Amino acid sequence: MSRWQANGVILFVALIWGTTFVVQQTGMDSIGPFYFTGIRFLLGTLAVLPFALREVSRLHLAGYRFSRRDKIGLLATGVAMFLASILQQIGIIGTTVTNAAFLTAFYVPTVPILALLVFRIVPHWAVWPGGVLCVLGTYMLSGGDLAGLGTGDFWVLGSAFFWATQVVLVGIMAQRTRAPLTVAAVQFFVTGILGMVVGMMTEDFSLQSVYGAGFEILYAGIMSAGLAFTLQCVAQNHTPAADAAIIMSAEAVFAAIAGAVFLDERLKPVEYAGCGMILVAIIGVQLMPLMRRRRRTMTV
Repeated sequence: MSRWQANGVILFVALIWGTTFVVQQTGMDSIGPFYFTGIRFLLGTLAVLPFALREVSRLHLAGYRFSRRDKIGLLATGVAMFLASILQQIGIIGTTVTNAAFLTAFYVPTVPILALLVFRIVPHWAVWPGGVLCVLGTYMLSGGDLAGLGTGDFWVLGSAFFWATQVVLVGIMAQRTRAPLTVAAVQFFVTGILGMVVGMMTEDFSLQSVYGAGFEILYAGIMSAGLAFTLQCVAQNHTPAADAAIIMSAEAVFAAIAGAVFLDERLKPVEYAGCGMILVAIIGVQLMPLMRRRRRTMTV
């Protein structure tokens, strides 16, 4: 898979995630956030598990075995996903889809900073202005009004740090283990189990509540978790984590559009301008590294 193809896959992932904000909010009418998260990601585990087992079998035949360090890394990726998912899920109860998408997008500038400070991964310089454009774009997408932020907004904002951690860890673990589907399955399973365990301690469970949120759980579990997060793991084998983070910030654009279509959250002109700014950042982070390589080739 080429870098362009990988980034195209990630843009498709952003589309799925953007529309998932809607079902995450409407699903809370029938079920609690921990059970919603737990069932959602256990469904995602089931969706990808056959492919992950086949991948592990292929690696075993090639003589590769997961080391203790690999297993710790996989567990850490799952814990990061759980913390990011549950903070976002709790927060979205008390805020709008558009605001949730905007605040979640704060993971965009966090990814290259985290990758540089913790993992010594130096991003292409285009990532920095791209990250700034994404933050400004998502700010405009929110309507430029932060004075009315409530508790739900701060829960979502807190999830951004853990989404950044998850994006970085997915890139590292997928490349380290050469098993992106296994990385996806493990992080889904860890998130699902943690969600169910905490849900049993804090929420009431009934089959009626699961049925009431059935469509939302299926969409968030199969499409967002099973398909989108798996595609993320595969695509991040072929593109840098910082680039992936900027492209995935397009989920804020798709979330705002979905909120307008399904929840009547209408966009203002300034919000459309924010969408355009994010798209500029996405295109810029794609083109700048290629332009530099082309200059080098012409010089040689």
